[in-house]
Amino acid sequence: MRILFIGDIVGKPARNYLANHLQKIISKNEIDLVIANGENAAGGAGITEKVYAELIDMGIDLITGGNHTWDRKDIYNILEREEGLIRPANLPTNTTPGRGAAVLIKENVKIGVINLIGRVFMNPADCPFRAAEREIKNLKKETNLIIVDFHAEATSEKQAMGWYLDGKVSAVLGTHSHVQTADCRILNRGTAFISDVGMVGKYDSILGVDIEGALQRFITRLPHKLEISEGKVLFNAVIIDLDIGSGKALEIKPISEIF
Repeated sequence: MRILFIGDIVGKPARNYLANHLQKIISKNEIDLVIANGENAAGGAGITEKVYAELIDMGIDLITGGNHTWDRKDIYNILEREEGLIRPANLPTNTTPGRGAAVLIKENVKIGVINLIGRVFMNPADCPFRAAEREIKNLKKETNLIIVDFHAEATSEKQAMGWYLDGKVSAVLGTHSHVQTADCRILNRGTAFISDVGMVGKYDSILGVDIEGALQRFITRLPHKLEISEGKVLFNAVIIDLDIGSGKALEIKPISEIF
């Protein structure tokens, strides 16, 4: 089973790139399943129903979330009804719309996906480690193939999650920082890991948004509108090969290309 996991999709330039290139990438690399973090897909913050449908139509099978999941209000409605969208599992289960995990079926093979959010330098959330154990227990009833999107700020927290889940899941993939890290590897017990997959977004930017607005926020410490204009696009992703029988990762390969 070969999975393409795409880093944080940031705004319209990223969506335009995927609309033009994703099917070629899928075909060229013989991809079986596509997962992407889409919490910044609408204007760089949040996701709307229209943008969700656009991404699904491109060929993305499942979209994960993060701290910007709630920035667009119509997300509340589609989280409850759309099977291709999940949000962090370690949010209050009784009051938070949507699901923190999902099971996908490709070529009669079931693949579980869990979305988690970190607690270091992030807004308050329940323990991601306990939430991971809970969701893994449920998914293991159906499949040994489990992918975890850990949307977190601190590299140390992401690495801790990787080692904690080593041998329990097929892959632990970090998102949120928009910068692809250089620690892509298979851990000792067969779990693929990278601290951060990176982003699909404007190349000449600060984390996908136009440079000037972001600079003004840092320099003046005052609110300044963040915009995203067209330009060259950075495409970050990883390709993971999984053994269907054991659920272990056979290979993880990072992709970083500029178009």
